Amino acid sequence: MSHVDVMSLVGTAVPERLRADGHIACWFVVVDGVMRSGPFTSLDAAGASKAIWLLEMARRQRGPHSLLA
Repeated sequence: MSHVDVMSLVGTAVPERLRADGHIACWFVVVDGVMRSGPFTSLDAAGASKAIWLLEMARRQRGPHSLLA
């Protein structure tokens, strides 16, 4: 199964459009070392996205017609 993490960026690593809005940090969801979603301006939003990635991967692993328990 893939490995899903939340990665943070701080300071000048934050995308310019977010820094222009006053954000000094942001978060991305990383799947197997590749950025897959974000940037998010809150850790809670990134955590919710991570949960969705994990559920989707579990669903795909079990097959399209199985129920998640």
